[in-house]
Amino acid sequence: MLALYGHLFSSYTWKALIPLYANGTEFEFREIGPTGDEAFNAFVHAAHPAGKFPVLADGETTVIEATAIVEYLAVTRPGPAPLIPADPAEAARARMLDRVFDNYVMSNMQRVVGAYLSNTEVGNTPVVGDPDPAEVEAGKAGLRRAYDWLEAWLSENALPAHVSLVSCAAAPSLFYSDWIEPIGEHRPRLAALRAELLALPAVSRCVEDARPYRPYFPPGAPDRD
Repeated sequence: MLALYGHLFSSYTWKALIPLYANGTEFEFREIGPTGDEAFNAFVHAAHPAGKFPVLADGETTVIEATAIVEYLAVTRPGPAPLIPADPAEAARARMLDRVFDNYVMSNMQRVVGAYLSNTEVGNTPVVGDPDPAEVEAGKAGLRRAYDWLEAWLSENALPAHVSLVSCAAAPSLFYSDWIEPIGEHRPRLAALRAELLALPAVSRCVEDARPYRPYFPPGAPDRD
């Protein structure tokens, strides 16, 4: 039995959950965090060089990093969701877009979230403080630039069929980034992609399972989605 270690509100955990849900793969979810089992937390701390999740355990095999987890599932647990395109050139394009969504959408979103978390801690729990306005604006500027690039790319190219590595990266990054810096009506292709992804059953399940944790979103979660 597969086991996925993560948290239901975590964007990168979503990235690993989406392919599991899309292909109906049996697995056990093991929650990481203050309310999680200490043994689970210890496993992740030992498995990952930075103690980060998600982490996938498959018998004696441990896979870290969400992109690598999707790649591993594509090879070991194939199903109706194509995950990685069969054509090598299309697969390379999917991997390129995966990096775009992770490095320029997800990371800029998390840059803003991080600005809302002060360096002060209560026990081991960061507390929300006054964000550095320059840091917040830098993250939002990065998002706007990434949005514009993606809008232009989508005007000339087609994505791989859902659910692919691209879907797994794009869904959580666009879901949360739009809370930070709305995509807007002037980027209709990217806005349509976000709506399309959120309608996928595997993504919708992630959204619903994470709903109880919305009050913990540091900048404040909007009353939508």
